Amino acid sequence: MIGTLRREVLDHVLILGEAHARQVLAEYQRHYNALRPHRARSQLSPETHEQPPRVRAPADCRVLRNRILSGVINEYRYAA
Repeated sequence: MIGTLRREVLDHVLILGEAHARQVLAEYQRHYNALRPHRARSQLSPETHEQPPRVRAPADCRVLRNRILSGVINEYRYAA
């Protein structure tokens, strides 16, 4: 976990103090536990309890980007 945190966040963000460090770490923790896919869990996040249905998006479907930590991490999903 420490290496992942350092590579994905701390190498890219200038921490300005203890309060800022707590804010950055809390946001990364939410991302890591709720949204980030994990290889050991068949690409599911730790908070996912069941296998989501696999859906293929049509070729004309728009992709939306959600920026985490001001764009250090980006998440993508299909528009409804």
